Amino acid sequence: MLFRIGTAGWSIASHYANQFPCEGSVLERYAARFSCVEVNSSFYRSHHPTTWTRWGAIVPDGFRFAVKVPRAITHERRLVGCSDLFARLLDETSGLGRKLAVLLVQLPPSFDYQSHVAEDFFLELTAATPARVVCEPRHPSWFETAPDRLLARLGIARVAADPARSPAAAIPGGWAGLSYRRLHGSPVIYRSPYGAERLAATRRCSRVSSGELSRRGVSSIILRRSRPLATHSRSASDCFRLMGRHANHKIARVRRLGPNTRLSCHSARHLTTERPSQ
Repeated sequence: MLFRIGTAGWSIASHYANQFPCEGSVLERYAARFSCVEVNSSFYRSHHPTTWTRWGAIVPDGFRFAVKVPRAITHERRLVGCSDLFARLLDETSGLGRKLAVLLVQLPPSFDYQSHVAEDFFLELTAATPARVVCEPRHPSWFETAPDRLLARLGIARVAADPARSPAAAIPGGWAGLSYRRLHGSPVIYRSPYGAERLAATRRCSRVSSGELSRRGVSSIILRRSRPLATHSRSASDCFRLMGRHANHKIARVRRLGPNTRLSCHSARHLTTERPSQ
C-alpha cells in the first residue's frame, strides 16, 4: 500500500525552511520532501499549458499532482454540458503526463444528488482521462446508499473531509481503491493543528486493501490544508508527523536520503503560489 502525503499549495514557512533543500524553486524544494500536492488555483483560473509543463518537469518522476477542476464546471454549469471545459483543462494539464494522478471535483453545498447528472458527467470525464477522479460532495443527499453505489460503480472515490459537514462526510466512500483525505484543521478550520493522537487515527482509517491499487500508482492520499502564509506551517508540521508514521511513504523517505537534500538552509521568506478553495 502506498501513502502519499502533501499539502494544498507548496508554500514554505520560514521556521520550517531548514527542513527543505535550499536550492531550487519553492515547488522543487517542496517536492524534495513531499510526494504529492493539490493544486487549488485551477479552481479559480486557467494556467497556461507551459506552466503545467514546467511544474511537471521540475519535480521527481514519482511525484504526483491532484488538480481541482474549475468552478465553472462544478458551481456554474453544475456538471451539465461541461465537455468543452474539462477538455480544456485536460489539454492545459497534458504537460504533467502521468504525474497528473487525481482530478478533484468539489461540489457546492447546495448541489443535491441527481443520479442522471452525476452518472453522465463522471462517465464522460473518466473516459477522457487516465487520471483518477475523486468527488467531494457536501449536500447531505450524497451520503446515502444509492450515490455511494453509483460512485463505486464508476470508479469515483468520495473524499473524506475534516471538519465534516456530517458524520458520513468524514469517512471515505465510493470506489474503495483510493482513499483521499482533505484535512482542513479542526475545530478551527485552516488554523487548528492535529495532535499525534488524531494523526494516528487518520493513519489507521486511511488503510485500504493493497489489492485495490489505482491505475495511477496511488492508494491513499492525505492532504493537509491551511490558509497561505498565516498557517501553512501547521500543515507542514502535521505532514511531517504523518510521514514519520508511514514507513511506506516511499517518495519522502528516498528524497530525504538523496543527494539534493542538504538541510543547511537557515532562513527563507514565506512563499506561496496557491490560493485556498472556498
